Amino acid sequence: MAIQTGLARVMKEGSTFLEGKRLGLICNPTAIDLDYRHAIDLFAGRVDFKLSVLFGPEHGVRGDAQDMISVDGEDKDARTGLPVYSLYGSTEASLTPTPEMLEQVDVVVYDVQDVGSRYYTFVWTMVLAMRACAKAKKAFCVLDRPNPIGGVGVEGGSIAAGFESFVGLVSCPNRHGMTAGEIAVWRHAVEKLDLDLHVVTMRGWERDTRYEHTGLPWVLPSPNMPAVDTALVYPGMCLVEGTELSEGRGTTRPFELAGAPHIDGYDLANRLTAMNLPGVRFRPCVFTPQFQKHAKQACGGVQ
Repeated sequence: MAIQTGLARVMKEGSTFLEGKRLGLICNPTAIDLDYRHAIDLFAGRVDFKLSVLFGPEHGVRGDAQDMISVDGEDKDARTGLPVYSLYGSTEASLTPTPEMLEQVDVVVYDVQDVGSRYYTFVWTMVLAMRACAKAKKAFCVLDRPNPIGGVGVEGGSIAAGFESFVGLVSCPNRHGMTAGEIAVWRHAVEKLDLDLHVVTMRGWERDTRYEHTGLPWVLPSPNMPAVDTALVYPGMCLVEGTELSEGRGTTRPFELAGAPHIDGYDLANRLTAMNLPGVRFRPCVFTPQFQKHAKQACGGVQ
């Protein structure tokens, strides 16, 4: 039996917090129910509240923009005609909804599937929107979803003071073990935000539940996050982005593959295997990224 996400609970039970309100929805393609119906379509058909505005995180509302590709300006949703505001433009200011945008809503609702890693920008879009809503005296609602790599394991280092950025707005481990709703509650408390915050929690989710046991469908939250297994290796393998090695972008196995044209995959696999890292095995391979680092070049490396 599938767990109930925050979205599923609102659709089944309604919400006095949202009743009679104008909503702005921060979402991407992951905001779906068990029948793959999107929150935009579900909310547009409601009579107890009004969907007024859409906000797109990195990769956009429809999820079609590649990583680090800015989406500037206002657009209209082709399906509903609603205004769409990007929260991932080319300037730092574009990462936060403006007072003019927030004038059109009473409550901002956040429904995005996260992957459980600090570098993934969606939860930081949420935190910036929470701060903006606090200043504008608008309410904020999180429709919670599982942490797909679990809520027990916490791994990795923190951020040194002064090195915070949009891939780590505040210091926390690489693998933080929290859901979006829990991060919202954490930041609300720590930052003492004057914000009317409401989290619609899940029903049936346990912290040690693997995503494939939740009964929920997986929709890729970004173009290079095609599977739950990708999310599992991402907290460690995303660090390869900071090197000259390809991290597998431009292939069908991003973050599982790593290598470069000058790498001997057999030698690298043997050296990594000799480290006896628990829970992981290494296969030598050759791959050719179609875009990003070393595009169109054969790279030796490992999977």
